[in-house]
Amino acid sequence: MATNVVTQRRATAWQSVMEAIRGTQQDFTEGSISRAVFLLATPMVLEMLMESLFAIVDVFWVTRLGANAVATVGLTESMLSLVFSVAMGVSMSTTAMVARRTGEKDARGATTAAVQAILLGVTLALLMGLPGYWLAPRLLDWMGAPADLIATGHQYTRIVLGGSVSVMLLFLNNAIFRGAGDASIAMRVLWVSNLINLALDPCLIFGLGPFPRLGVTGAAVSTLTGRSFGVLYQSWILTRGHSRIVIRWPDVRIVPRVITSLMRVSATGVMQFAVAHTSWIALVRIISSFGGAAVAGYTIGIRIFVFAILPSWGLSGAAATMMGQNLGAGKPERAERAVYLTGFYNTLFMAFVAAVFITVPEPIVCLFTTDPAVTPFAVSCLRIIAYGNLGYAFGMVMVQAFNGAGDTVTPTIINMFGFWLCEIPLAWTLAFPAGMGVRGVFTAIPISEALITAMGLIIFMRGRWKRIKI
Repeated sequence: MATNVVTQRRATAWQSVMEAIRGTQQDFTEGSISRAVFLLATPMVLEMLMESLFAIVDVFWVTRLGANAVATVGLTESMLSLVFSVAMGVSMSTTAMVARRTGEKDARGATTAAVQAILLGVTLALLMGLPGYWLAPRLLDWMGAPADLIATGHQYTRIVLGGSVSVMLLFLNNAIFRGAGDASIAMRVLWVSNLINLALDPCLIFGLGPFPRLGVTGAAVSTLTGRSFGVLYQSWILTRGHSRIVIRWPDVRIVPRVITSLMRVSATGVMQFAVAHTSWIALVRIISSFGGAAVAGYTIGIRIFVFAILPSWGLSGAAATMMGQNLGAGKPERAERAVYLTGFYNTLFMAFVAAVFITVPEPIVCLFTTDPAVTPFAVSCLRIIAYGNLGYAFGMVMVQAFNGAGDTVTPTIINMFGFWLCEIPLAWTLAFPAGMGVRGVFTAIPISEALITAMGLIIFMRGRWKRIKI
């Protein structure tokens, strides 16, 4: 009898996993909260695992080209973070609006919100991408890059920044899927996109087979190609009726009321991520004062760290969808319980990651570089940042919860205090007046994240987010 019960439970768990991966028609405003979080989080975590694999494999190949190539990637991604800020800001607002309409059982309203988000996103991406393409060498110079790095790396920067439309649409379309509860579709899209990039990376970097040897520029070409195929796949799904959101040609029109509301919520959403990402640019600028090896070490350390925590963003995304849909259904208490439950799961995962990075960072870093000038910086970065993992765990869930509710103002204010008024001044103070060098910059990161988490939790408990209307 006991054996049969255990077998049944295992079968049920496995069936739930397969349902989450294939796609579910579950109503996330009803039934077990744990099951709803599981069905949403499973494809999001798998999606982020592939995204993290892409990030780590990309830097794995680029490190074979030397410190300048790695520094090129690091400096360019610091600038691309401004594009990511806009993409993430609009995406969070899109997820919130689509989820709210879905919770209200307003399918037409959800489709209208999706179309307005796409139109807004493409416009913003063109405004950022075209100047980035033409000004790539000058932007690298402004970031403190030496002349030899600019000479070899500006084409990489030009392609990456010029491809901003693909970045924007990949984010936005997946935000639409997640808001509607189609997390499994967003997962499949990123798997397709990243598998293409993973296959092309070594071919275009090293000139394998019929492919030209492009060096670090090849990494940019393969990334742009993978993202573009991902966007085409998303477009096919959205227009062919294979998701809960279906877009037809009559839907492609500007609806002033909706796009104005989206722009209002997105504005602070963009500011929220811009505050965070510009702080990373400032950190890279401080680190570049200590040479290319320091930037390369920081880039490798951050990529490894991102590899570990991206699944946590998948968990946090489940909290955002649960928040939006349940507020739309008039169930704020259910939304609140989902956030706390997700935060608990995330804390368990991040504690494990911290234990690994704090105790054995050297063998992990040595998988990506054996350069004696770069390795110590990467090891130091990985170990010090990992001390803040428990703070990151609840902090990222809190941020996504506010965004899922449509409250993008609160995280923006929190980020301004945490990053601009704490992290950047503290990083500079510890690096130069305190004499800690690069380690001082790394140390400022977990300290500021702890402050952000504490502020977010206190404000969340006050419950103002329950009254937000979008």
